[in-house]
Amino acid sequence: MEPLVLSINETAKVLGIGRSSVYALIKSGSLDAIRIGTRTLLTTESIRRLTQSAN
Repeated sequence: MEPLVLSINETAKVLGIGRSSVYALIKSGSLDAIRIGTRTLLTTESIRRLTQSAN
């Protein structure tokens, strides 16, 4: 089963970009982030949507 969320570091690694770029994508609304305690997690659905719109 695929995870529903990824960490900032995992997302940066999957997309091949830096952490600051991930935060910029969150700020622009391109990635959906949720907070659980002190952790910021990104939905795999928004990551998939971002990569599909780039193709």
